[in-house]
Amino acid sequence: TLPAVSSDPRLAVWRGDITTLKIDAIVNAANSRMEGCWQPCHACIDNCIHTFSGVQLRLRCHELMTRQGYEEPTGQAKITPGYNLPARFVLHTVGPIIDHSLTDRDCALLASCYTSCLKLAADNGCRSIAFCCISTGVFRFPQQKAAEIAVETVKGHLKECPALERVVFNVFSAADEHIYRALVE
Repeated sequence: TLPAVSSDPRLAVWRGDITTLKIDAIVNAANSRMEGCWQPCHACIDNCIHTFSGVQLRLRCHELMTRQGYEEPTGQAKITPGYNLPARFVLHTVGPIIDHSLTDRDCALLASCYTSCLKLAADNGCRSIAFCCISTGVFRFPQQKAAEIAVETVKGHLKECPALERVVFNVFSAADEHIYRALVE
């Protein structure tokens, strides 16, 4: 059980391996091909989730994308089974890539990632979800701003969707943990 760190007992911040969480859904910060990271031994969240979920996840994502016929748009999400993970589902979302000055559109697209995942989780009966820090790694979204968007979007959703019992902000670094804890308290 993860302790709550805010006045809202549904929110938690946890630094650790998202692939070990026994939760309804974990969120994968995916690339637009949605078939996992293709760089061997790359330490990104996409590679970790695909590795520990098993080859079935990559095959399922390939099937979804073949049927769709085009790359996944930024800000949207797909759902797959968790396969070999303790999580029932993996929600895959493509965050904005920042190779320029941050824009309002980038911020809106990142918020859409969280909203899309929350809606998909609710539509599939999930009562708990763990978010990684979407777009803050190789996609270069500034960590502080990304965390502000994540927490604000989730808090807004929780006001409208009381069925969600637990939202975990899964962080990678001590710096991320500090940022998120300050925002959710």
